[in-house]
Formats: sequence, structure tokens, C-alpha cells
Amino acid sequence: MSKTIAILPGDGIGPEIIVEAVKVLEILNILFELELQLEEGLIGGAAIDATGQPLPPETLELVKKADAVLLGAVGGPKWESLDIANRPEKGLLGLRSELELFANLRPALLFPELANASTLKPEVVKGLDILIVRELTGGIYFGQPRGIHALDNGELQGFNTLIYNESEIERIARIAFESAQKRQKRLCSVDKANVLEATELWREIVTRVSKDYPNVQLTHMYVDNAAMQLVRAPKQFDVIVTTNMFGDILSDLASQLTGSIGMLPSASLDANNKGMYEPIHGSAPDIAGQNIANPLATILSVAMMLRYSLNKPELANLIEDAVSQVLRVKCGVLATL
Repeated sequence: MSKTIAILPGDGIGPEIIVEAVKVLEILNILFELELQLEEGLIGGAAIDATGQPLPPETLELVKKADAVLLGAVGGPKWESLDIANRPEKGLLGLRSELELFANLRPALLFPELANASTLKPEVVKGLDILIVRELTGGIYFGQPRGIHALDNGELQGFNTLIYNESEIERIARIAFESAQKRQKRLCSVDKANVLEATELWREIVTRVSKDYPNVQLTHMYVDNAAMQLVRAPKQFDVIVTTNMFGDILSDLASQLTGSIGMLPSASLDANNKGMYEPIHGSAPDIAGQNIANPLATILSVAMMLRYSLNKPELANLIEDAVSQVLRVKCGVLATL
């Protein structure tokens, strides 16, 4: 039975890295007769230029019928002067919301060949393997009310709302506990429960859910301490579960531990493992069009797609092994120069 993969190159280096990832996908499609149908759509700034909207109806229709989505990147200075409601990033947020992609999985895995590329000492990061599970469709990025208005004295005030429902917290907690069960059975829930009521509820619900997973060791940590600990002793973590905004920040911090944000893929999943897969780096407009962007995070995102949405873990392993071999060869050559 054939499956449809929506390909959304996006902006900046997005088209360049997507081209390389699609090559890998097409080779696997032929060699293993996967019967994948690849269909391309517009997203972000490219979609604004072509249609006036960051998420055109045609793209939304495509991704809804697709079995998985492969995304490049969105955004860039070209569109920063637009109203915030019509910027490229709204296309990405719209996809997450419309597809109900509530669980974002971001691995921070250090390939041995890149130990010296990290800004931390090799002995601190060697063997690093962390999975950050980020809630993706709630929290302060989506909470209402939000906006900018004038106070009675004429001063402008910006405001956003941090809000989480019990059901939103429970479902992301279960994804995190189930992920921890497949790893080292350690889960750290990151919040700011000492000052934010929304994350006080977060801690309460995660603790309650933990009773259903007695074989997983649960700990709690405030987000400021978690940021410090990721730099001080990152290997203490196995799986981290946290809110939308905290996950956004901590996953980028964790990426630097691995030596390059250009090496890290991500998966955003719904309740049935339909997912959108993308590198966690941005659109890098400063190097766009030069064909020097590192496509490995996008290729590793294809591996995650094969593992989670297409149920082909053996092919995911093939891609990850190939990336390791490329790094081994490249780093070996550099070491001899």
C-alpha cells in the first residue's frame, strides 16, 4: 500500500537540505519498494511570496492527506517587517496546530567523531545521548489572550498567556514515560513550579502519571537549574519532558553540546504517530544559495520518519549507520591534514 510524503522545502537553506534528504528517501524507495509518493508544497516565506499566506489551503490539504511531512526550514529577514500574524513562522505553528502534533521529540546524540567539536570538554560530553520531549501545541506560544495594546496612560504593553490543561500535560507525559521505558528508564520533568501556577499543575499531573510507570525513575527540576546542569553534567539526563517554551530553549542548548545544531533532527507527532520531521536548525539565510549547508540533520530526520511514522526501524538504522560512516571518513581525513 502506497504512502504519501509531503515535502515542504520552505525558506533559506530549506530547499538545499531537502534536496539531499529526498535523494536518500528516493534511493530507499527504489531499493526496498516502499511505494512512497512524494508531493511538494509551499510553506513559510516562499508561500507568502507565491500566495500571500504562510500556510496556503493547498498545502494544508496536502499535509492532512499525507502519511508524514518532511520540512526544511521557514523564515528569514525578508519577511520580518510583516505583521506577526502573517510571518513565515505562523505557517509552521499552523501546521503543528492543524495536525495536532503535540509531541516533539528532539534527540541530542553526540557522534563519537564530533566529540572535539563540542564547546565542552570531550570527557563531559562523550557518550551523550539525551531525548528532549517538548509539548508542542499548548503553552505560551498558543495561549490566549495575547497581543500589544496601549494602557490608559498611553504606554504600550505586550502580553502573552501561559496556559495548560490537565489533558495536554497528561498526554505529553505519557509519551515521555513510554520513551524512557525504551531507554535508560530515567525521566526528568522540567518546570518552573515555584513561580508559575501553570507549571505547578504540570508537576502535579506528571507526578500522578508516573504511578502508571513504576519502572521509570522520575525527577523534577526547575528550568534555570536544568539549563545549568545541561552544561555542567549533561550525561545525568536520559529523557527530559517539558513545556513548549522551555523545550524550545533547552533543545537548542542541548544541540550545542553535540558540536553542531546542524546535526540534530526532530519529530513532531500526533496521537497516531503521524508526524512532521525537520532539522532543528533555522533557515540560515546568511548561507542560503551557497550549497554549503549541512544536510545531515535533515537526512537524520528522514530516519526518524522511517522509525516513527512508516514503521521501518531497520531502514532508519541504515541511514544512521551511513551518517556515522560518513563522519568517520570525513573526520579521519581531516585528522591527517
